[in-house]
Amino acid sequence: MHMNDTRRRSQNGRLDSPTLRARGIYLLPNLFTSAALFAGFFAIVQAMNSKFELAAIAIFIAMVMDGLDGRVARMTNTQSAFGAEYDSLSDMVSFGVAPALILYVWALKPLGKLGWIAAFIYCACAALRLARFNTKLDDDAQDKRYFQGLPSPAAAALLAGFVWVSYEYGVSGREVFFGVLQMKWMAWAVTVFAGVSMVSDLRYYSGKDINLKQSVPFIVIVGIMLAFILISYSPPEVLFVVMVVYAMSGYFMWMRQKFFAKVR
Repeated sequence: MHMNDTRRRSQNGRLDSPTLRARGIYLLPNLFTSAALFAGFFAIVQAMNSKFELAAIAIFIAMVMDGLDGRVARMTNTQSAFGAEYDSLSDMVSFGVAPALILYVWALKPLGKLGWIAAFIYCACAALRLARFNTKLDDDAQDKRYFQGLPSPAAAALLAGFVWVSYEYGVSGREVFFGVLQMKWMAWAVTVFAGVSMVSDLRYYSGKDINLKQSVPFIVIVGIMLAFILISYSPPEVLFVVMVVYAMSGYFMWMRQKFFAKVR
């Protein structure tokens, strides 16, 4: 029997054996992924029960859990192919299906076909965004400091923040805003904008170059404390503004690049 019958090379060139394939699943990072998946499912259930505030908060919780699972896996050296696939499937539920359903039930349903088409555009763009991200995980030529396209958690947080801040001010998805613009059309525009931004080629800062093990200036700690104070003082408004600024940052960077290109 040849060695190739029991051991074969994987796509990255390393030897892949039955012993390695039978390796157990790391518990700690996948617990955070499971928590993110549960939060996304909880958001869907709450949206179906017309409890949109709870649904929006659940999306933000899923976003936090999703950010922690990767960090924990890297810090504890428990990264795995299973974890990467599980994380991607969880993201599709929490940041693809759940936000689309929340916006549809909250505001888009009265628009008929235009409503569910906008929700589907967002959901499809989230799937395409995740697929593109997964195919470029091992691309060493890609600048890790930036994402290509708006990350799906940020897009989901943008929609959830829009719903949450509207609920905070007592504005439903079926009302007329400022006596002129109907909320359902604003929701339609925000939903399509978030979806298109995910599949764009715009660059968004990833934060992956931040090393938590390095020392930082004292002013950074003060800034983090102030951020927590602001969020605790008025979570809906602060989080929504942060998500809007981040979503627009890719467009600002693109315009700045075009401007300097013309100047040169």
